[in-house]
Amino acid sequence: MSHSFNKVPAVTLAFWLIKIAATTMGETAGDAVSMTLELGYLASSCIFALLFVVAASAQIFAQRYHPFLYWGVIVATTTLGTTLADFSTRSLGVGYPGGSLILFALVLLSLAAWHFSVGRISFDHIASPKVESFYWMTILFSNTLGTALGDFLADETPLGYEGGALIFGAVLALIAAAYYFSRVSRALLFWMAFILTRPLGATLGDILTKPLEAGGLDLGRFSSSAVLAAVMTALILYSLRKAKTAHS
Repeated sequence: MSHSFNKVPAVTLAFWLIKIAATTMGETAGDAVSMTLELGYLASSCIFALLFVVAASAQIFAQRYHPFLYWGVIVATTTLGTTLADFSTRSLGVGYPGGSLILFALVLLSLAAWHFSVGRISFDHIASPKVESFYWMTILFSNTLGTALGDFLADETPLGYEGGALIFGAVLALIAAAYYFSRVSRALLFWMAFILTRPLGATLGDILTKPLEAGGLDLGRFSSSAVLAAVMTALILYSLRKAKTAHS
């Protein structure tokens, strides 16, 4: 089966705002299942892996682009990425630096396999099951890497959650500047930004849910996840309305 139409949304400001909300929700929801419900990282990863496989399969075999399905898969990668990163860095004992290096290598291997198999790496036009499979595999590794990076800066350096969020926000601003004022590969800039929005979301999620004495707001993981889901829904509906207005 092949597709001749695009299966991903336009990369606009709304796209990045939804992505940040989704990655923040991935942190709060992943921690809610693994920590608040006390299921542990391995069991939680198995649950989220099943959800990811189901959601990604539905997305890949869908006959057209469905916004809520697409972003549902993104959320599935962020929640799975959260528990996988915690499992690899904490339960397996490789630590944040080791886990980040392993995950970075997996991102590079995914992109290399994608380029070798298809001939190019894309981000704004995904139109076949083969390309879309590489797309979601790269996103899963990217979001898992982002979780490890965010936790590393927040927990292993003096920066803390707020400092980590500021660092990742500043780097994202530099990438945005490179997009508008340089000729650097748009695909490269996209995937750099995609990776770095995940640790930004991880640190923002920790700010929302960690105890006050640990530098967080102690808002609760389930309540924070519900609010973030509502924000995502509002942003998706806004982007759909704006797209319809632009084509009318």
